[in-house]
Amino acid sequence: MSKTYYEPSDLRKFGKITEWSEELGTKFFDYYNSVFEEGALTSREKSLIALAVSHTEKCPYCIDAYSKDGLQRGITKEEMMEAVHVGSAIKSGAVLVHGVQMMNKVNKLDG
Repeated sequence: MSKTYYEPSDLRKFGKITEWSEELGTKFFDYYNSVFEEGALTSREKSLIALAVSHTEKCPYCIDAYSKDGLQRGITKEEMMEAVHVGSAIKSGAVLVHGVQMMNKVNKLDG
């Protein structure tokens, strides 16, 4: 099996980022943990959002973490895939709407 940059086992080491910057790492984890507490959104809803964003950001560690988290929260495979499609649609739309910038530039240069 070929070695890749992405090592799934590194996800378990995430908490160690505080070793080289304890103050900032602690502040990050305090913030991160508070974001995922129950609030106006349930933890289940937040997990689905995190899964969709994980895909748009193309973070394999996050995809692994929030796929597992989602299953533990009772999120179905169908709900997960729908969330991924929502993320994909927004990402695609964001790319396409920037086509207006290109069209504006070409119209100025061609006009």
